[in-house]
Amino acid sequence: MASTSKKSVTEDLSNVEFETSEDVEVVPTFQSMKLREELLRGIYAYGFEKPSAIQQRSILPIVKGRDVIAQAQSGTGKTATFSIAILEKLDTALRETQVLCLSPTRELAVQIQKVILALGDFMNVQCHACIGGTNLGEDIRKLDYGQHVVSGTPGRVFDMIKRRVLRTRAIKMLVLDEADEMLNKGFKEQIYDVYRYLPPATQVCLISATLPHEILEMTSKFMTDPIRILVKRDELTLEGIKQFFVAVEREEWKFDTLCDLYDTLTITQAVIFCNTKRKVDWLTEKMREANFTVSSMHGDMPQKERDEIMKEFRSGQTRVLITTDVWARGIDVQQVSLVINYDLPNNRELYIHRIGRSGRFGRKGVGINFVKSDDIRILRDIEQYYSTQIDEMPMNVADLV
Repeated sequence: MASTSKKSVTEDLSNVEFETSEDVEVVPTFQSMKLREELLRGIYAYGFEKPSAIQQRSILPIVKGRDVIAQAQSGTGKTATFSIAILEKLDTALRETQVLCLSPTRELAVQIQKVILALGDFMNVQCHACIGGTNLGEDIRKLDYGQHVVSGTPGRVFDMIKRRVLRTRAIKMLVLDEADEMLNKGFKEQIYDVYRYLPPATQVCLISATLPHEILEMTSKFMTDPIRILVKRDELTLEGIKQFFVAVEREEWKFDTLCDLYDTLTITQAVIFCNTKRKVDWLTEKMREANFTVSSMHGDMPQKERDEIMKEFRSGQTRVLITTDVWARGIDVQQVSLVINYDLPNNRELYIHRIGRSGRFGRKGVGINFVKSDDIRILRDIEQYYSTQIDEMPMNVADLV
């Protein structure tokens, strides 16, 4: 495949071309967004200096109350985009739920809660993560106390609304993060259930790195004249993330290849993706038998255990995490600079989400795909679809991480 010219990583993310439904103002600094003083303090304290492309275009339309569909690369600050807009719009004197954020995984819901609390550090904001697998009584207590923002997964949130613990009368905004996943078969019904309980004038914001056409068509059902802020597909591949493949003749050779790569993995932190929970368990056990330190996570583990593993990985106590696609979307661990697809993902969208776990916010990253001969076709398909380049892995891969 001919190499596509790549803009250098150091180049500013703000000049990415957007395909947008109407003229959207590009606001170059947080200062010029005229945000409240205590929110600005939170933004700078969080380490943001200049808004990314999606932030420059989407924060103000959301603040102004427009329905917004925002799509941009992984790692460009989408969570902060809607978090900043939410915080700007809150009436903190009113101890009622004003914003509801829904996410497909518990980890993502908790992460959004943390971002909102961090950015709203000087605003005395109450934000609760309302997720399955946690203590019901604790949820009820927190919601009774009064929460400005609730970030949760659809099942538990709907349960709380039905029990009248989560009161919806003051809700003015609904955010669907990873919206394509949320409107997919599994969650669609639950989202509609929740939506029915919200006040009729509720503003709706959809956020994702990938928004297939059929999802965009569906939005007319519950959005009013939305502004679409989209980034072109061929710019979705992640600048600054080098992508490689390792050809393996047989499945069992993948394990040996992984062992050979282990020292490279632990230079920073690495995430290894498998397609099934069973494979995650099997690979974890096999790595440990060979005396390699790894941790693992998937959706069948108890929530407490998942939290513990996330905490260890975030703090750098563990450096290699083996997981399923529960981890592919939206999870942000700054030090991850290497992603390995032990199995190639089942669809093209997931590829972007997985690889996007490395090289967050414009940093360097490396993605390595283990491919058997029958996978080469899938890999070439991904390459063409995103007009990107995936080369055979060089010997000096450690120098790239």
